Order: sequence, then structure tokens, then C-alpha cells
Amino acid sequence: MAGGGDGGGGSGKKRDLGRAEWSRQPLDKRERNEQQQEAKRRKLEAGEELQTPIYATHFSQEEIAAEDRRPKKKVAVLMGYSGTGYHGMQLSDKEKTIEGELFPAFVAAGAISKANAADPKKSSLVRCARTDKGVHAAGNIVSLKLIIEDPDIVQKINEKLSPQIRIWGIQPTNKSFSCYQMCDSRIYEYLIPTHCFLPPHPSTYLGKKLTEIAEKTGDLEGLRTRQEEVSGFWDEVDEKHIKPILVSLPEDIRKLVGKSLYLEEQENASPDADVPAPESKGPEAQPTETKAEEQATENKPADEGKDTSSKSGRGLSEEEMAQKQLVNSAIKSIKSAYLTAKRAYRIPKKRLERLQEALDRYVGTKNFYNYTIQKTFRDPSAKRHIKSFNVNQEPIIINGTEWVSLKVHGQSFMMHQIRKMVAMAALVVRCGCDPERIVDTYGPTKIAIPKAPGLGLLLERPIFDSYNKRVTDFGKDPIDFSKYEKEINEFKQREIYERIFREEEEKNSFGAFFNHIDHFPEDNFLYVTSGGLAAAKPADQPKGDDSGDSKEQKRGKSARQALADVEGESEPEGNIGNGEEGG
Repeated sequence: MAGGGDGGGGSGKKRDLGRAEWSRQPLDKRERNEQQQEAKRRKLEAGEELQTPIYATHFSQEEIAAEDRRPKKKVAVLMGYSGTGYHGMQLSDKEKTIEGELFPAFVAAGAISKANAADPKKSSLVRCARTDKGVHAAGNIVSLKLIIEDPDIVQKINEKLSPQIRIWGIQPTNKSFSCYQMCDSRIYEYLIPTHCFLPPHPSTYLGKKLTEIAEKTGDLEGLRTRQEEVSGFWDEVDEKHIKPILVSLPEDIRKLVGKSLYLEEQENASPDADVPAPESKGPEAQPTETKAEEQATENKPADEGKDTSSKSGRGLSEEEMAQKQLVNSAIKSIKSAYLTAKRAYRIPKKRLERLQEALDRYVGTKNFYNYTIQKTFRDPSAKRHIKSFNVNQEPIIINGTEWVSLKVHGQSFMMHQIRKMVAMAALVVRCGCDPERIVDTYGPTKIAIPKAPGLGLLLERPIFDSYNKRVTDFGKDPIDFSKYEKEINEFKQREIYERIFREEEEKNSFGAFFNHIDHFPEDNFLYVTSGGLAAAKPADQPKGDDSGDSKEQKRGKSARQALADVEGESEPEGNIGNGEEGG
């Protein structure tokens, strides 16, 4: 039973399931369509106006009747796209998606008739891999029925599309072809800056806990051995780049800056007091204006005649304003120094070897329920087969930042799976954790694994070996992206790689992601310490009942909140079934 409910008696009846568990049960397509049609009928009867999907093109009955009927053929559309600015691959009634631009382009180019222009189901549209928000694809496929008599149909479709989306080719297939069902496996690439494998700064919550728990468990020497190639990095940065900035400041300003950057010991502070604002998550972050203003005046007695009730609206004296500006200026300098030092980092071979050791733990058939959402340990659909997961041993340097490429080849992937696998492997390496900890995540203990930024993920291509072996029996060509290799490589460099590098340079997404984890003042992510899974606050298992505030549910809320805090993005966790998803 999908979702692994704890319904009494094991009868499997819907009445034994909780509301949340029942809502996760997979529906067959006919039942789902009937429910959708029934919902539309009820809205019409109630006089409600039905909202037209943004991808639908409507024509009058006269226009439809005047159009010549032309034959349709089942085809595979080979395509690529940059996912930046799109809410994923799959059609959405309201959000901008890849298919949401693709379908009306088919209509505008004459590949879909006017009679079918408002409903993709009439063309039997199926996608091979449903990539997530912001995720890219050098090669992906949709299969559907198209009118392809025009020899220039590919060019005409591309003319209607954004430069971020390209059709490589359209290949006729047999009538029963489904690119989702016929796909044997998928290859994804993930690009990540090598500074993500630096250890947490010793002053951060996670940095302190790594040492503290290693001492308690007698693993301090082991931790030092696993971190030997990066052991002096932060000490050197602090001595050469940060200390000169702090020494140049007046003592009172230095103290305020230290508080802002969480460099001072706060052993007696409660976890809630330690939680930094989203803009001020660590040594290389900058506090908000309000935070800096608060710190610049917190130790000064208020003038009796001034209103001090407002933190951001009160007037500041010239002295306070000057102090505030000095604090902000120093913070910007320190933030810049940390960022520059991280981008100048070059990963040693030994560190890459440790990363490969971690990635090797994913290979084979494993229970990846901890690497997705809405799955339990006993859910059979959480078992997935990974054929290979390799790091390129030759990093590249782009605009002064070193990047490394990871490639994973698997039969299929669940929602967020690849991004969580990348994040877990990175946490294992950067925290000096035994790579066997990854094996522990396949067990019954539920933990909160954050998903790495979608920015670095791209679907390289789907594999159709089984279909291609017998395709000649149908008199059709095999599905092969290699014939478009030149165009794909040019597109990948221009629209995907350069976009990834540029966006990271502008937004520092990777730096912010790991910085949030390092400063998160709870135990949710301490499974990468020497204490193992037991050191972390347990996450929730999806429950079969909705009976209120159980301990498990409270833990789950905490785990979900922890992930939301560090990931910095919000995505709905709807009924995902067992569908394909690009990480």
C-alpha cells in the first residue's frame, strides 16, 4: 500500500486510512478524469466560472469547422530547455511551465488541430521525466499525436518558443509508444561549486557540534583524520583576511560586528535566540538594516525625550547613525572576504576521493524513502536502482570559482531524490562524516535531509535501449540524441551552464544553502556528526491517522520547518504518486 499507513487490522479498506493517507493513494487515470469532469460539472451547475488554463488556445466553432482535417501520427519530440524562471516541466493551469509553452507552440505551428488546441489529453501528451522547478534538461522527451506533414515543422515550432526551449527533432513511433513507460533509465548531471565541500566554520552551530560530539563519542581523532586536507582552512582565512578588518575597528564597533556575525560565544543562549534572520545566516552573511541598527544602539541608554518603541522607525542621533554605518560597512567587508576566500578554494584530490566514496554508497537497489517526500520505510515504491554515481575528477574554473560535475544514472527517481542525494553526500564530506552514514539512511529511522539547490541540476538524457533494440521491427528509427550532439552542446553551454554560473555568482545560492544548515540551531541535521542518526531530532513518518498533536506529528512539523528554513524555497507536497521527477 502506497504511503505505508498504519490502519488497524491491515484490511486495506479506505475507511481504515486517515485522511492524509487516503489522499495519497494512487488513482487510476479513468477515475481521476471522472473526478475532474464531475468537479467541473458541479461548478457549472453552481454558476461558477471555470478558469481557462493558461496553456489552452480557444477557437470558435466556425474556425474549427473550416480547418482541413489532417492525419496525426504518434511521435517522440526530442527537446532541451533551461528551467530558470519556469515552475517545472509539467502542465499547470496557472503557473508558467515548459509544457505550458510547448503545447501552444505546437498549436501555433499547425502541429495540433484547432479542435484539440485547448486540451492536451486529446493529443495523448506524455512526458518522459517531470523535472522540478528551476531544473534544466539538455535532453528530454514528450510523446503525443502530432500533425507532421510539414517538412519544416521543427523550425516552425522553435520559432514560437522562447530561446530557453529548443526542439531537437520529431521522430515517428509505433502507436502504443509512451516515452514514460518505454524509458529504461535516465542520466542526470549536477554542477556544484567545490567550496561546498569545505567544513562548517568552527564558530557555527554545526561546526561546534561536530567537535563537541566527536569528543563525547571518542571519535575526535577520527574526525581530524577525515578532515586533514582542510584542517587549517578557516584558521588561515580568519587570520589573514578577517582579523585585519576587525583589528582596524574601534573596540565598541568590533563587539557589535562580532555579535552580528555570531563570532562571539553564546553558550547560554537559547536555541530560539540563536536563530538568525534569513539575511544573516552566518560568517559571510550581512544582517538586515534593523538588526544592525538594534545592535548599534542596544547598549546605549535611551534619551528620555525620544520615542524608542519602534525599532525601524525611530530617529537616530548622528552618533548612532555613524555607528550603524560603521557596523554595516565592516559586515560587508567581512562578508566579501569570506566569499572571496571560498571562491578561491581549490579542492584537493583527496577531498574528491572522499566525495566519490560517499556517492558509491548510493549504487545498487536501495530504499530511498528518506530522500523524497510522502514515503515510509515500508513503501515498496521507495526502492530505486542507481546504476552509477560519479564525480568528474577534473574540476573546471568559471569566473574564479571552481565547479565539479556529478553524474547519476538511475532507472527512475522520486521527487527531490537527486537533490537530496547530492546534499547528503556533500554534508558527509564537509562534516568529516563516515560515508557509511549514507547506508544508515536506508534503515527505518526517518531523518530530515535537505534538498540542494535546483539551480545545479539538469537532465542529460533519457535512455531507450530496450525500445531501440526492437524498433526496426516497426520500421521506425531508434531514439538517439547523439545525432543532435552539436546543437545540444551549444545550447547546453549557452542556455544552461552559463546561466547556472551567472546565477550562482549573482545570488550565492549554494553558499547560502550550506550556511543556513551550518547555523541552524536545532538537532535536525546532527546525523552527520560522530553521534550518528541518534544525534539528530527524528523526523516524521507519514501517518495513517490524522488524530491531532501526537509526538510524531510534532516532530514532523519540526522537521518540515527545519527543511523549509534551510532550503529557502517553498513547493507544494501534493499527490506525487510514483511519478518521475527531476530530482
